[in-house]
Amino acid sequence: MAGRSGKGAPAGSGGGLGLRDSGLAVLVMVIWGFNFVVAKTGLAELPPIFMMGLRFTFSAILLVPFVAIPRDKMKEIAALSVVLGAAHFSMMFTGLKTIDASTAAIAIQLQVPFSALLATVLLSDPPGWRRVAGMAVAFGGVVLIAGEPRFAGSLWALGLVIGAAFVWAVGNIQVKQMGGIDEMALLAWMSVMAAPQLFLLSFMLEEGQFAAVQAATWRGWGAVAYQAVIVVAISYGIWYRLLARHSVSAAVPYTLLVPVFGVASAVIWLGETLTARVVIGGAITIVGVAIIMLRRPHLADPLPDAQIDPVEDRNE
Repeated sequence: MAGRSGKGAPAGSGGGLGLRDSGLAVLVMVIWGFNFVVAKTGLAELPPIFMMGLRFTFSAILLVPFVAIPRDKMKEIAALSVVLGAAHFSMMFTGLKTIDASTAAIAIQLQVPFSALLATVLLSDPPGWRRVAGMAVAFGGVVLIAGEPRFAGSLWALGLVIGAAFVWAVGNIQVKQMGGIDEMALLAWMSVMAAPQLFLLSFMLEEGQFAAVQAATWRGWGAVAYQAVIVVAISYGIWYRLLARHSVSAAVPYTLLVPVFGVASAVIWLGETLTARVVIGGAITIVGVAIIMLRRPHLADPLPDAQIDPVEDRNE
């Protein structure tokens, strides 16, 4: 993306982020990881697709006044809003409502091997044996988790999260083909277009929205506010500034901390129990993702929380 990083990174930024920016990067990963817990809390009070409609509505209100209209990209943003805004978030949060936040934090990492796979098929990007190995390892880790007995009746929900990871990867390809665009403008106008789609889907597939709004406590509204303000407006503002100052290869490996913080916060705040199968499967998945990321870091550069989201460095 124009003005980002990679070959266009400022001189001296390729070796590392430095102490201050490393701290900021870790802070962003904590925000993204904790978002699984916040979202799970909100989903106890609000229907998942409806909650996403609220999230995108407030994100649009916050961002649109401060960004320009990318008039030459509006058709592409409209298409992205269907894939990433409506499809990805509907699937992700519907699945998250049923399965553990810690499991979702691990399973959604398959967005990286899916991106590598689609880059091979659609962009003629030869994978190499290391990326193939990384994909196999990452998928193997999630398969191990799926064998956990407690998921026997909720494999459909885990499947939705895995499906959301694939849809995220499709969105990543769309963004790559879009060309240069300001990231915050993309987020703002995608939010404008995604919100009505999500509300329509909610009223088609869910029920009890008005009753949920009336009964929602500070936890439900706090979850919406956290995602719109803390995740989108603040953390992504910080993240894109870091990517403007540093190479993608220096910044993106920090995203490997997201599932770690996601799992840890789920155990601490929600009291979720980790079995040996989930711990081992999660570790295997993260290792597989790391193998891919170290070879092609731009495959994991996300849009808004499609660490529960894509924007690639187009110079890589």
